[in-house]
Amino acid sequence: MSAVAMSSKSPISSILKVSGTDIVDGNGARVVLKGAGLGGHMNMENFITGFCGSEHQHRKAMLEVLGEEKYEFFFDKFLEYFFTAADAEYFASLGLNCVRIPFNYRHFESDANPGVYLEKGFQALDRIIQHCSAANLYVILDLHAVPGGQNQDWHSDSGLNIALFWQFKEFQERVIKLWEEIARRYKGNPFVSTVSSFLCRKEIFQGTGEEKGLTCFPPQIAGYNPVNEPADPEHKNLIAFYNTFSTRIRAIDPDHILFLEGNTYAMDFRRFDTVIPNAVYAMHDYSFFGFPGFEQFTGTAAQKEKLRHQFERKVEFMRERKVPIWNGEFGPVYERNDEVTNAKRYALLGEQLNIYAETNVSWSIWLYKDIGYQGMLYVPPTSAWHQLLQPFLEKKAATGVDFWGRNDTEATKAVYEPIKQHFKEVVPEKFWNKRYPSPLWDMARHIDRAVRENLLSEYMNYEMASYFEGKTLAELDELAASFKFENCVQRTDLNSILQSDATKSAKS
Repeated sequence: MSAVAMSSKSPISSILKVSGTDIVDGNGARVVLKGAGLGGHMNMENFITGFCGSEHQHRKAMLEVLGEEKYEFFFDKFLEYFFTAADAEYFASLGLNCVRIPFNYRHFESDANPGVYLEKGFQALDRIIQHCSAANLYVILDLHAVPGGQNQDWHSDSGLNIALFWQFKEFQERVIKLWEEIARRYKGNPFVSTVSSFLCRKEIFQGTGEEKGLTCFPPQIAGYNPVNEPADPEHKNLIAFYNTFSTRIRAIDPDHILFLEGNTYAMDFRRFDTVIPNAVYAMHDYSFFGFPGFEQFTGTAAQKEKLRHQFERKVEFMRERKVPIWNGEFGPVYERNDEVTNAKRYALLGEQLNIYAETNVSWSIWLYKDIGYQGMLYVPPTSAWHQLLQPFLEKKAATGVDFWGRNDTEATKAVYEPIKQHFKEVVPEKFWNKRYPSPLWDMARHIDRAVRENLLSEYMNYEMASYFEGKTLAELDELAASFKFENCVQRTDLNSILQSDATKSAKS
């Protein structure tokens, strides 16, 4: 079976489905999904755009400074500019065929009024889907932040280092009901979807056409990714959730693929004992070789073997059960002025892609766009965004409040090492690894998460927001426009590697 070459010249013909170890289209041809996650957009993350801590903390501080009218204006413009038709067209030009769309539940319902769905959130989601569909790109819908937090990290937007989602059935029921609403909107063949008419409404998408004869692009949904990087301490609530989720969603939408992630940040499938039909099992494959403060990749035989071993350990369940594999996140980070280090990280990425290509593993690199750390595109230092926030970004880096790629200095070690040492002196050693997720996180990691990535970050968010004080609507528009495609820089070395891999797949 040959892989389908996905491009704007090769139209998508049908809903995808699982066939053995492959994802196939309506003609039975294998489709290998290759793309990137649209992180930082409908689910904001601190290192991607520059705030601290969790998104809801950032937004709360911004609302206090801007007031409701300017707050709504700024974030509406941010959502509009961050991913446009130009982004989708560029993405497709690289030969990539799938965009993973992470979103936060808060776009669709309020904690004060759960179950009452916000049309504005669906409009924002549909706008992305329309851009992707027009460029002939599949999308995977990814619920990246859920009520209570599905894991202990900042990107679940709970503001806590406890995953309360797994302790409260009310939270789980809210998420399933939200997915039922999503499934009702996107069920059916993509060419006759119930939302097709919505996607081309003139009042929502200005400039797409006249009232008669609008150009409509049917949504090309590859499937549903119900929860990102779950971390269930008991290792059983996740499996029960997936079983309930699949039953309820299948009653509404029997067709779309379910992309189900392993436990403990999509790396642990040891408690999985059954395969849900028409499901792709998803893992994440970050390597420490690609981050500051760790051994750097130089291409030794031992390093290559370690990469392969780590990958095969994560996909053992899929191999045994003969189901498709989707690597939903991976990728190194990059240094701003150190091309020697970057060359090592590009080599690491190339080696990982070679491993995935051996068995047609679908993948979604993290991530598409940011302010200069990891994205395929990034906001340049000359942008209005950097010009305004550079002093704060430098302070944030110096204090080491973001975990993602943090490389502690002697100054930050001098602050936090005494705290960690105090814990070690007070807590008997046999209890150091009692708190989940362990050993993935040791006691020092839990301290960092609670003290600086959560509490200190919450306070620092108010400082960041203060930079926006007194800004006019025009100035806010310019700041949001920093994230427009035409205002961003393409990370050409990274994108060339991705394009080369996508081209190889298309020809296979």
